[in-house]
Amino acid sequence: MIVVMKRSASQQDIDSMIQHVESLGMKPVVLTGTERTVIAAIGDERVAGVSSLESGPGVDEVHPILAPYKLASRELQPESSVIRAGSLTVGNGHVGVMAGPCSVENEEQIVATAKAVKAAGASALRGGAFKPRTSPYSFQGLKEEGLKLLATARAETGLAVVTEVVATEDVDIVAEYADVLQIGARNMQNYRLLEAVGKTSRPVLLKRGPSATVDEWLLAAEYILDGGNPDVMLCERGIRTFEAHTRFTLPLASAPYVQQRTHLPVVMDPSHGTGHTALVPAMARASIAAGADGIIVEVHPSPDHAMSDGYQSLNFQQFEDMMTECRRIAAAMDRKLGSDA
Repeated sequence: MIVVMKRSASQQDIDSMIQHVESLGMKPVVLTGTERTVIAAIGDERVAGVSSLESGPGVDEVHPILAPYKLASRELQPESSVIRAGSLTVGNGHVGVMAGPCSVENEEQIVATAKAVKAAGASALRGGAFKPRTSPYSFQGLKEEGLKLLATARAETGLAVVTEVVATEDVDIVAEYADVLQIGARNMQNYRLLEAVGKTSRPVLLKRGPSATVDEWLLAAEYILDGGNPDVMLCERGIRTFEAHTRFTLPLASAPYVQQRTHLPVVMDPSHGTGHTALVPAMARASIAAGADGIIVEVHPSPDHAMSDGYQSLNFQQFEDMMTECRRIAAAMDRKLGSDA
């Protein structure tokens, strides 16, 4: 339920309503606006006594939240959220650009990449230290050593670090080094992990599972929000369809469709969404044109020698050229791209 307080409601009225919501066994989430306060009562709306919320002191009106995802819904928060983490801003006309290699391989590679993507206008450095791979024999990442190298690259360039956390036991150490915690597609419905990152103070980039519906994706985000972390970005990285000419199918409609239903910003991943270097720039441009709040792109000094996903990675010149093209698209839509923000 959404309890909209009157403009004249006192702090005592608000505190009384919070206590009343708690007495019904529901969780109160307070949103303080410039003109009035809104209290979301999260829980089973069938509980006895919920109708009594309407008669509380200082209450203007009460509405049900129809969406299954409550905290992520625009019914609760009509204004779009803006996520900030160091050099990275996503939302409110700022198109965040996260770029870097699939895997951190060594200091020379990650520092050189960080300097190159920053020079081209990226606002954050992405790179995998913990790598969940389909085959147990594939490169699994440098783990803590990789996190340290990402921190070195941040110290050299000032770029915020985006990296994946794959297990609940790794959340604390990854949060120690990273500015943004990425939840990969394989872990979108790892609810223990979602709850764990929900208890951190780090923004979260939540990737959509390859077979997940939009509602399942938003309900996964709800776990993080319900844990107390309001800073969630949704990442569309492509879904599995019958088509085989690309690694996945990147549904560009996800950006405007999801933005109608949630206040959370939407980031597009043209690298995983296509799986082909030659297709990445076009889909990055299209993502921005479709209204995406950010893009995340794989970039490597020498894609042919990358330890993972080289076939979908851009080299430095390709990334620079892509950013030049994307900047034109963003400008045409009166938006700022990457570090231009």
